[in-house]
Amino acid sequence: MSVRLLIRNRFIFLADLVLVAACVLGSFVLRLNLGPLFMDHLGRALVMLCVALIIKPLVYYSFGLYRRLWVYASIQELKLILIAVTTSSILVSLVIVILWAIRVFPAFSRGVLVIDWLLSIIAVGGLRLALRVLAESQVSAQPNVSSLSRRVLVIGAGDAGALVVREMQKSVRSSGQQGFLQPICFVDDDPAKQKQEIHGIPVVGPLKEIPHVIDQYQIQEAIIAIPSAPGEVIRNVTSICRLKGVPFRTMPSLHELIGGKVSVTRLREVDIADLLRREPVQIDPQLVALSLRGRRVLVTGAGGSIGRELCRQIARWGPMELVLLGHGENSIFEVALELGEDFPSLPLHAVIADIRNVSRLETVFEQHRPQVVFHTAAHKHVPLMETNISEAVTNNIIGTQNVVDIATKFQVERLVMISTDKAVQPSSVMGATKRLAEMVVLDAARRSSEAFTVVRFGNVLGSRGSIVPLFKQQISRGGPITVTHPEMQRYFMTIPEAAHLVLQAAAMGKSGETFALNMGKQVRIQELAEDLIRLSGLEPGKDIEIAFTGIRPGEKLSEALWEEGARYEATTHPDIFRLAEDELLDSDELHQIVNELAHLAQQGENEAIIQILCEVIPGSSVRSTPPPDMTWIV
Repeated sequence: MSVRLLIRNRFIFLADLVLVAACVLGSFVLRLNLGPLFMDHLGRALVMLCVALIIKPLVYYSFGLYRRLWVYASIQELKLILIAVTTSSILVSLVIVILWAIRVFPAFSRGVLVIDWLLSIIAVGGLRLALRVLAESQVSAQPNVSSLSRRVLVIGAGDAGALVVREMQKSVRSSGQQGFLQPICFVDDDPAKQKQEIHGIPVVGPLKEIPHVIDQYQIQEAIIAIPSAPGEVIRNVTSICRLKGVPFRTMPSLHELIGGKVSVTRLREVDIADLLRREPVQIDPQLVALSLRGRRVLVTGAGGSIGRELCRQIARWGPMELVLLGHGENSIFEVALELGEDFPSLPLHAVIADIRNVSRLETVFEQHRPQVVFHTAAHKHVPLMETNISEAVTNNIIGTQNVVDIATKFQVERLVMISTDKAVQPSSVMGATKRLAEMVVLDAARRSSEAFTVVRFGNVLGSRGSIVPLFKQQISRGGPITVTHPEMQRYFMTIPEAAHLVLQAAAMGKSGETFALNMGKQVRIQELAEDLIRLSGLEPGKDIEIAFTGIRPGEKLSEALWEEGARYEATTHPDIFRLAEDELLDSDELHQIVNELAHLAQQGENEAIIQILCEVIPGSSVRSTPPPDMTWIV
């Protein structure tokens, strides 16, 4: 934006003084006409002029009309002008009526007040609108734009697409060294938008015509501006752009944008998560708000991938305070710093604690008295837990028992444990320990009748220690990408999407329920690897090889969210299922098993631990520890 257009508000203030005088005198002229009658009322006009010059600028200032850059004015600013002018006109009218009542002047035409109000709206609004029009005309008249610009196709002509185009039209050199981003046209599947224009940019056809549009309009870059687009749409668009040799970027998904501000600066490269995202489902805001707003909330494992995203989304619902509990000081520091910047008015408490330390946990709960607890702290890496069985037991089982016992003691209203599909008929130590942790939570719910629930879902894309960061590292090294088996497949969900549904399930929980999130279809790991290679601008099998290393100990070819034949029912949310109650162990028996596992973990009796896990967990196939060779871990 040209410096010349950033007109200082002091000049707008002086212009307003002139316009106030012009409106007052103009209202008298329009009402009385120039002539003897106007001269008879000139004294009244001067009195009203003095009143208006005092009141109106003060009202305009109080409404912030001199604290805005009017070259960026929008409908909201026009509403503000209307309210400010109306308020000032009412105050001026009250003063004039009072002066008339005390007979400062004997007669006064009330129509003048109405005319002055109308003229003021036109004058004050017109001045600021003129600044906006002048800015727009100067931007559109930028010299040599065509030689500097990159011709952009915007995919999606909804609110997000319109906002992206508006930002591009306002921003100078918004793409850095690449030059201007110049929006050329939209494509959108909505028939009502075909052959229409948005901010002067035409909608030229549906998405299926993207190849033709790229050729016809000489497109140099594509921007996918559909935050709600499912992965299939993103996949098709990126495939077309790749074939045409056109770079592409996208806006974040709807789940990523919850509570955030969408702007052209949020554009990013298309990621693997975009190719697998599903159509977003609306959250029930009243239900979630009821469970979080004004509550003291504590999140264990707050520095982890899921814990951190839960904290981000919880913060947007206005809790009374948020306690970030975790064992790693660096991750807790990072999430506390981020939330402190984004939510400065939210009381945050960063707590370094190990859930295996009972006395420390009790001190934290006594100090903060949380009403809602999200328990995400756990060891989750399947191969590593096969060689660290005692750690898996003490953290996943004993740690959960500690959290549950202390939450019960301090009368926590709602506790949600984050579980995994690997807890279903577990073949790994990690999965078995998570299943026993589920039993601990559900048993506590049965005993206390509090809203203690379990939410179970599959892999999350991009979480620490997950497969996607590993594949990216292997691609950056030139390959090969290592996949255990050609038929290996898993459920995948993005981190924001998982946290979004966890909050919804948590709000729905009453007591002792296990919720399973709808993970969609399982994805073959080989296909995931091939997509990542293509997103890196390379070709699988040509630039980057895929090597098969064999199934690792504790792994299954595919996972399930519940046992075969298990009963489940739909909930009010289409992406959340409620599982039939598990056949829980007797409380005394479960307590005895947990104590025995704790003792065996202290002694390092791995074989005895595995034997107990296989005996007490339905469908468990955990058998023995893997060989000492650690190369299979990655």
